[in-house]
Amino acid sequence: MDKGTRELMFSSRSDEWGTPDDLYKELNKQFNFTLDPCATLENAKCNNFYTLEQDGLSKDWGGNTVFINPPYTRGAIGKWIKKAHEESKKPNTTVVCLIPSRTDTKYWHEHCMQAAQICFIKGRLKFQGEANNSAPFPSALVVFNSNHYPGPAVYSVNKKGVRI
Repeated sequence: MDKGTRELMFSSRSDEWGTPDDLYKELNKQFNFTLDPCATLENAKCNNFYTLEQDGLSKDWGGNTVFINPPYTRGAIGKWIKKAHEESKKPNTTVVCLIPSRTDTKYWHEHCMQAAQICFIKGRLKFQGEANNSAPFPSALVVFNSNHYPGPAVYSVNKKGVRI
């Protein structure tokens, strides 16, 4: 990996990697999301959302079907994944996370490996606002809910979220 790619992958220049519309639309068909707790006014995916100022990490997500594309910087992403895992234990709560596939991280082993599903996305996503460039990292969908068997079901999806 060249130095520029490494710096981009692990930089904190931008936490925002806008969810590709095709991927979100396909996921929303399946899950019917009701809450986006880590949004901006410009990129909110649901009518019910929280901005950075409203601090979605401090809110109750219980009873919702939640979509998160959290900030990807070190420290921040682990807090969001921990929150997703904890909130998913509440009745009628499912949390779908679009995150970098960083299987070597502490949060991945402590939380993602407790998910109901892990869906590795084939190829690199083109995030909103990054139209000419694919992401410099692989992505995964991690689905948390209280109705799952021990250990996650693991499979691949294409860039539109369709199982392959």
